[in-house]
Amino acid sequence: MKVAIVHERLTEIAGSENVVSELSRQWPDAPVTIPIVDARVDAPFRSRVQTGVLSSAYRTARYRSYAPLLPLVPTWLRHRDFGTAEAVIVSHHFAAAASVHAAAPRPTIVYVHSPARWAWSKAMRAEESSSLPGRLALDVLSALAIRTELAAAPKITSIVANSTAVAQRIREHWNCEAQVVHPPVNVAFYTPEGAGPRGDYFLLPGRLVSYKRPDVAIRAAVQAGVKLVVAGDGRDAAHCRKLAAGADVTFLGRVSDDELRRLYRHARAMVMPGEEDFGITPVEAMACGTPVIALGVGGALDSVVDGVTGTFVTGADDAEVVANFADTFASFDTSGYDPARIRRHAEQFSPEIFRRNMVEVVAQALETRRDG
Repeated sequence: MKVAIVHERLTEIAGSENVVSELSRQWPDAPVTIPIVDARVDAPFRSRVQTGVLSSAYRTARYRSYAPLLPLVPTWLRHRDFGTAEAVIVSHHFAAAASVHAAAPRPTIVYVHSPARWAWSKAMRAEESSSLPGRLALDVLSALAIRTELAAAPKITSIVANSTAVAQRIREHWNCEAQVVHPPVNVAFYTPEGAGPRGDYFLLPGRLVSYKRPDVAIRAAVQAGVKLVVAGDGRDAAHCRKLAAGADVTFLGRVSDDELRRLYRHARAMVMPGEEDFGITPVEAMACGTPVIALGVGGALDSVVDGVTGTFVTGADDAEVVANFADTFASFDTSGYDPARIRRHAEQFSPEIFRRNMVEVVAQALETRRDG
């Protein structure tokens, strides 16, 4: 089966790039079309990337910001040539779905990390920019994202969501149904072997940005008087450090994969205080046999089993959520969780299972197109 793969941008390695890496592993001859590429970013599929003028402009600007190029992405993708590919698999965040116009009449499989959340949510846009010009620019870009998604959705052969929560957003925003295939997690690397005794800290990994709500975890740790280790960095780092002043909160900044694995293995629990589309870090923690304390919304509902691999925290407003996280921290008992059982649960999110599920999705899409 000859396929082509489309991804929006290669400017970092994160969850969506891992999805593309596994797709490229399953289809080793597939070209990977990406409009915006930072040539300094190394990825397993780097040698197969096909790009063009937008990447050239990004390089000329010395990779300072790709944001000014985003309005041009849908048009660039609508004019791609996918040659002899029998199907096109698209990794979509904001505009990649525009490529289905160029892919026709081939079957198209669009793996949706989420409909552009910031585009559909005015509140999220307000968090992303505090200046009037920034808000106006995001409003314009949001209108383009929504137009792009709604124009592409009816033309997609098969829509795949990375979680049940994302499938629900697709239903609400696109008026389409989606099947769920959870993203791949490197459970072969994140393991409990040699874990040894648990430490005395809770672990907050990931980027320190507002939508991930690191402030909730920090406020709760301060309120509960427990030790919190923060492994990550981001534009809210200074604010987070200010919130933690005088408390037992350690900021490590960005850490290596080896160090992150060590932190997972020895933490009392990993903490996810924000709503994620899916959330890779909880599965990494569980693969190490470590329970998860998560906000009971979004992708966590797919990955965490309440009372078995972790526990959920809810609340009617921020103050209640912080108080409930603090209560959970103060009373948390690791002896109530079986690391081996937690590990077995995490194994269902392996790259091998992801690839097998995607092969089935592509085969179904081809069959659907033939029957149609």
